[in-house]
Amino acid sequence: MAGNTAERVEKLIAPTVKEMGYDLWDVRFLKEGASWYLRVFIDKEEGIWINDCTDVSHAIDPILDEADIIDKSYYLEVCSTGLERELLKPEHFEKMKGREVTVNLYRALDGEKTFCGTLLDFDGGVKISLSGEERYFEKGLYSSVKLNDMTI
Repeated sequence: MAGNTAERVEKLIAPTVKEMGYDLWDVRFLKEGASWYLRVFIDKEEGIWINDCTDVSHAIDPILDEADIIDKSYYLEVCSTGLERELLKPEHFEKMKGREVTVNLYRALDGEKTFCGTLLDFDGGVKISLSGEERYFEKGLYSSVKLNDMTI
């Protein structure tokens, strides 16, 4: 399986996670201190509870063990995306159109590094509405886009 560890894991577990009724939001393989963590972020319309994380963990753990694609010892964590989830993929932006987001920039623009508004569109760049004014931030200008809508 080509790609980095997180991408390989995502391809491997995505069908199972979807079959269980969850959206696979993101997979991250990170080193923190001396330990490695495989973090799997899941979502669903009704929200995520601890039992959801446990169920998904129990379902994907044997799949990961059998595939044996990670050559390091690691901790598996299945987590909720949280209310202030980061939008990372085109499908995340599409799903969250019309919601309130925070766009964080690498460098200040008009004296500001943070812009909050309604997500209008995404084409690699992000278009938001700020008090009725549309603003567009090209890819490379923003460091992150996070949901700040508490109605999820």
